Amino acid sequence: MIYVSTRDRSRQANAAQAVVQGISREGGLFAPLEIPSVSLAEIAAMTGMSYPERAAFILTPWLECFSGETVLRICRDAYTRFDTPAIAPVACLSGRRSVLELWHGPTLAFKDMALQLLPLLMSESARLTGETRDILILVATSGDTGKAALEGFRDRPGVKICVFYPENGVSEAQRLQMVTQEGGNVRAVAVKGNFDDAQTGVKQIFTDPARQKELAGYNAVFSSANSINLGRLLPQIAYYFSAYCDMISQGQAAIGDPFNITVPTGNFGSILAAHYAARMGLPVHRLICASNSNNVLSDFIRTGIYDRNRAFHLTTSPSMDILISSNLERLLFELADCDDSRVRELMDELKSTGRYALSDGERQKMQQLLWGGWANEDQVLSCIGDTFRQDRYLIDPHTAVAFCCADAYRRETGDGLPMLIASTASPFKFGRSVLRAIEDVPDAMDDFDCDERLSQLSGRALPDAIALLRKKPVLHTAVAEKDALWQAVLPLVKG
Repeated sequence: MIYVSTRDRSRQANAAQAVVQGISREGGLFAPLEIPSVSLAEIAAMTGMSYPERAAFILTPWLECFSGETVLRICRDAYTRFDTPAIAPVACLSGRRSVLELWHGPTLAFKDMALQLLPLLMSESARLTGETRDILILVATSGDTGKAALEGFRDRPGVKICVFYPENGVSEAQRLQMVTQEGGNVRAVAVKGNFDDAQTGVKQIFTDPARQKELAGYNAVFSSANSINLGRLLPQIAYYFSAYCDMISQGQAAIGDPFNITVPTGNFGSILAAHYAARMGLPVHRLICASNSNNVLSDFIRTGIYDRNRAFHLTTSPSMDILISSNLERLLFELADCDDSRVRELMDELKSTGRYALSDGERQKMQQLLWGGWANEDQVLSCIGDTFRQDRYLIDPHTAVAFCCADAYRRETGDGLPMLIASTASPFKFGRSVLRAIEDVPDAMDDFDCDERLSQLSGRALPDAIALLRKKPVLHTAVAEKDALWQAVLPLVKG
């Protein structure tokens, strides 16, 4: 299976090459020209499989340069550090709502679903491509990717990783998870700016020939662990198939029954994976793209105009505080019938003016696939409180955004099909915000006190990944200006 750059179709790669490169050298993303298919009979057979077996079944046709045995081995090795054998269980709530819990991994966020697998995938890809140089991974994070990537690549031979996060744009738990990260090959750097500044800076480094040449002098090559990397995106497809299998087993759906999926998203990776799952044959009726107050995506879906020239809001759902959604480029490539010149045109407009507009035909195709909505901070807090009181179920602010938008979609359309909602982070990662939605929080309570109170209220044990943070020493204190990220990387490169 061949993947091509969204900005230059002459740049082609197999899966292993795409994983090692991360991003095409001219700045495009690797995208498929065709999509593998899965039959309803095969989905039925998957209901009897374990999660690693389901993931391997879905991933194998996307990774044709890997043997099926290798993909299965990688999947089995990847999903050993989760707190439930189900890996990504589905909880049934009132109102025909099923919640896909994607936060049972070591860092309590959905990023673990791919980032526990990516290091294994990258090692095998380097072997297949004959890459003997060290791999320098640069990551921009809006909160959860950073810790998941640092943990996934910690002390892996032949790899170094540097993560950039917005200095004032992540939760305290997210920040502590990153700055206390152990490992001789890792570095976490706060950026004086927002996530978009960090993401733009990392992309500039990737596509700068001078930086590529300088890095080659250290016998190393760039790669990425963001969802721009194909190896991050593909594993996310599997959890939607797994969720449907669980819905069938739980009696929430029968084989072939259509259903809807709501995904809280900022960088568009997880919902793009849901779209690829639908194209493979998962019977998805509609995808609901849920945004917070940084509602550039929901506006885009409704109008066909992408405009990042707007106020940037710091919210209680920081992983969605994004105005430049990188993975959207892969969807644009599809909407443009794989026309790389059209994607270059749109990306050039975004870079020069901060906006672009789809044609009427492109917009109509997008709206057949997606429904866009958004929730403000008051709605998010109300939703967290209401869900706990009604279902005795805790949700974090990102998941609450999805709940709000799922309800709004149903009100607007009257569509009563079963709704799968992607829950992307443990509520304990955002304990203060979640507790505030349930009861008054005294000023004297710190974030750890809030988590302990949530544990008491819900009857859920406080995860070790949170409980142990209180005693961990801070190991990473670097801060960088948004236009000086490379200088912050150099100490790790020279190592």
